[in-house]
Amino acid sequence: MLDSQIIEIDGIFVGTAIQMDQNQSRRFYATHDRVRSLHNMVVPDIAALKNRVAQTFRRMAHGEMGGFSRLRPQGQA
Repeated sequence: MLDSQIIEIDGIFVGTAIQMDQNQSRRFYATHDRVRSLHNMVVPDIAALKNRVAQTFRRMAHGEMGGFSRLRPQGQA
């Protein structure tokens, strides 16, 4: 490991970008469940990594909330 950088999306810590070599390649260490599918993903640069993590984080948040919004208390239609 040559360097690391915290990745936050919307103020939430979701993981760390770890610089693996002199070519600036980054490996993602996921710490948040919404981006767990990206754990150990390697990308060519930090901008690409942050973009991919943000997209996944927000997509998963929307999907989770969508599921809960369909739930209604018993007896209500």
